[in-house]
Amino acid sequence: MFDNGRVTDLHPRLPSPLQEVSDDRFARHGVRLLLKRDDLIHPELIGNKWRKLAPNLERAAGRTLLTFGGAYSNHLRATAAAGRLLGLPTVGVVRGDELAGRPLNPSLTRCAADGMRLHFVDRATYRRKTEPDTLAAVLRAAGVEDAYVVPEGGSNAAAVRGCRALGEELRGRADVVALACGTGGTLAGVAAGLAPGPRALGIPVLKGGFLGEEIRTLQEEAFGGRRGDWKLDERFHFGGYARVTPELEAFAADFERRHGLPVERLYVAKSLYALVALAEEGAFTPGTRLAAVVTGSPFAS
Repeated sequence: MFDNGRVTDLHPRLPSPLQEVSDDRFARHGVRLLLKRDDLIHPELIGNKWRKLAPNLERAAGRTLLTFGGAYSNHLRATAAAGRLLGLPTVGVVRGDELAGRPLNPSLTRCAADGMRLHFVDRATYRRKTEPDTLAAVLRAAGVEDAYVVPEGGSNAAAVRGCRALGEELRGRADVVALACGTGGTLAGVAAGLAPGPRALGIPVLKGGFLGEEIRTLQEEAFGGRRGDWKLDERFHFGGYARVTPELEAFAADFERRHGLPVERLYVAKSLYALVALAEEGAFTPGTRLAAVVTGSPFAS
C-alpha cells in the first residue's frame, strides 16, 4: 500500500451498497432494477474514480501525479482531491491553451483549491499526448519530468484491474450489469470480474464508435486478452461528451423525484435513460436482475 496504507486509511465504503428500487418502467417488463451505489464509496473519490485511482496512487508511491483532462473533467477533480487528502503533489494537463489566463470555471477552481497545478496545452498537443516525444515535452514544460503519469480518464492496466472488484461484488447478484463509459476502463474491469453468465453493458457518452477497440486494448494490457461477456450500445450519447439536452435533463430530474437519488448528468443520466429505452424495446428477458452502476454523483461546486 502507498505510504504505509494511507490509501486504505481514507476508509472507502466497500463493497458499495446494492439497492433495489421500484420503477414501473422496468417492473411492467418483469425486470428488477438494482442500483450499485458506487457514488457512496467515498465523499470525494466517488465511484469508479476511487476504483481507478487507488491502484495508481499506490504505484505513484509519493511521486508527483500528473494526469490529463478537459476543462470540466471529473477525473481531474478526483485526482486533485486525492492529492490533497494524501499530501501528494498533482499536476493537471488541461486541453485548450486558450483557457490559460482566463478565470477558471468552477471545476478547475476546485482543482486549484485542492492544490493541483494546472498546465494548459493546445489541442493539437493534447491529441498527441500519448506519443513518447510529446509526453516528454509536456512533462518538461510542466517541470515534472519524474512524475507518475495517469492517462486521461484514469484508464490504464492498473485501473482496469482495480475495477475488476466491482464485477466481483456483483457475482450472483445480477444478470446484466450496465454502466456509462467514457474511456472504457471501468467496463473492461467489470466484465473481467463477473462470473461466467452475467453480461456487462456499456453506454458510451462520447460519439465516435472507437470505444470497443479501446476496451479490447485495455483488457489485453491488464489480463492478456479479452475477458467476460460485454457489449456497447452507442445510441445514447446525446450528441457527445458534456452534452445534456432538455430531454435528458427532464429525464434525470424525473428519476430524482421518483427515487430520491441525485443523478449526475454527463454519465449516469445517459446510462439510466438508455436502460429505460432498452426495457421498452424488450432487450431484457422477464426475470432479469439489471444492475445499473451509479459511477458518480453531481460534484458540489
